[in-house]
Amino acid sequence: MNTALLPLFVAAPLVAAGLLLFVRGPLWVRRTLLLAPSAGAMLAGAWLIWLTRDGTVFAHNVGLWQDGIAIPFVADVFSALMLWTTALLALVCSMFAIATGDDRQTYFSPLVLVLTSGVSGALLTGDIFNMFVFIEVMLLPSYGLLAMMGVLGRLKAGRIYVTVNLLTSTVFLAGVALVYAAAGTVHLGELAGAAKESPMVAVGMGVIILALAIKAAVVPIHGWLARTYPFTSPAITALFSGLHTKVAIYAIYRLYALVFDGDAKFLWIGLVAFTLTMVIGVMGAVGENTTRSILVFHMISQIGYILLGVALFTEIGLMAGIFYLIHHMIVKASLFLSTGAIEHTHGTGSLDRLGGIAKREPLLGMVFMGAALSLAGLPPFSGFVAKLSLVIAAVDGAQWTVAAVMIAVSLITLMSMLKIWGGVFWGKEPEPEGSDQAPVTAAGNGATDTLTRPKIKASLIVPGLILTVTTLCIGLGAHVLLELSAQAAANLLDTSTYVEAVLGR
Repeated sequence: MNTALLPLFVAAPLVAAGLLLFVRGPLWVRRTLLLAPSAGAMLAGAWLIWLTRDGTVFAHNVGLWQDGIAIPFVADVFSALMLWTTALLALVCSMFAIATGDDRQTYFSPLVLVLTSGVSGALLTGDIFNMFVFIEVMLLPSYGLLAMMGVLGRLKAGRIYVTVNLLTSTVFLAGVALVYAAAGTVHLGELAGAAKESPMVAVGMGVIILALAIKAAVVPIHGWLARTYPFTSPAITALFSGLHTKVAIYAIYRLYALVFDGDAKFLWIGLVAFTLTMVIGVMGAVGENTTRSILVFHMISQIGYILLGVALFTEIGLMAGIFYLIHHMIVKASLFLSTGAIEHTHGTGSLDRLGGIAKREPLLGMVFMGAALSLAGLPPFSGFVAKLSLVIAAVDGAQWTVAAVMIAVSLITLMSMLKIWGGVFWGKEPEPEGSDQAPVTAAGNGATDTLTRPKIKASLIVPGLILTVTTLCIGLGAHVLLELSAQAAANLLDTSTYVEAVLGR
């Protein structure tokens, strides 16, 4: 492979975003420029997965400058899996935005493309400072998207989002400064294992991981997520759910494996924090009464599951965590999009103002139920394999309490999904507000039919359907993703190939 192609994951969406600032032509041209980079990244990501499936690592220094000056791009099977999945989500969420008309906003498409460019850079960089830069590139357009799109209350949510992320970015940068002061470098290849040898490097990296934990919404610093994500448009919520917190999770996996070399003495902190995240997240969902707020709290809970893989730091634990990460990105976006289709059409996501959707929209009902069952961990969907693998990893590591908590949280997750199903899809359709009359009678046949309820467009259902079918395919062919996840885990346990590639030795 020509490693000089790696920066195209970052450059292509930036070029498309720049063109969109000047193109004022037909809407189909603008939409093509929005969708084409993600479609291309999916193809390139699939090719990269194929090339790295045996443990191969590719690296390239931008401009061919020497180490320490150049921006290093590094790709292994873990980053390749993330690139493919993020490209899929960007493509599907953009399709949903086109269906809702969100993309007609002048700056919507350029902002989304800059966001995806930052995500790709954060996944590929081999330098901690450049990771900070790319995360900021990811966040800056997010501020605009959050303020520009959504419902009443989005400006307050935007203030919270900006405040938390600016503070967190400052903490991240302080950690980078500490690492550089202690080690004289921020290059990941040169920092391999440094936290084991230098207490100051360990402190600096601890600060960075704390910042990443805030960005990932780990308990007890999770409240900002529930106060921001429900207040933007459904397309943006789904996009953020698949990209923002997941980049932070990916970075935690990568940095702890490389810089801490999986140091066992700190793992108990993760076990406690991530177990609490599972429990508090799912309990928060129990008391909510709108689809998006329930799903956001479940998102927090599932983040705890994913990060348990790195807290266990065994081969099976890392494999299960990486599998869970890919599964969750797909399933959670599907749930946000399927409920978002209802919210966009009916103007509400409140459980007490909806009902009977599955009777009128059976395909949408199946799309939601498939993703919900996968989230709860039922076969034959990918969630079953993800949770079973993680439980086995916890038992294998003698973490019996953690395993028991995972099973209990899964049951509560299923109950919460049934709450949405019962209130939105299967429940009795509510009477029109302000009316004491019986349902409208359809002319000519004497039967009653609610004529005031609009039909949900197929273009709103298809994006969620694509992701639900994907989780089903992953579940039925789980051995493929399990093998790739196992190789990604092996690369994290033995970082020598990664270090040699990024250092060019």
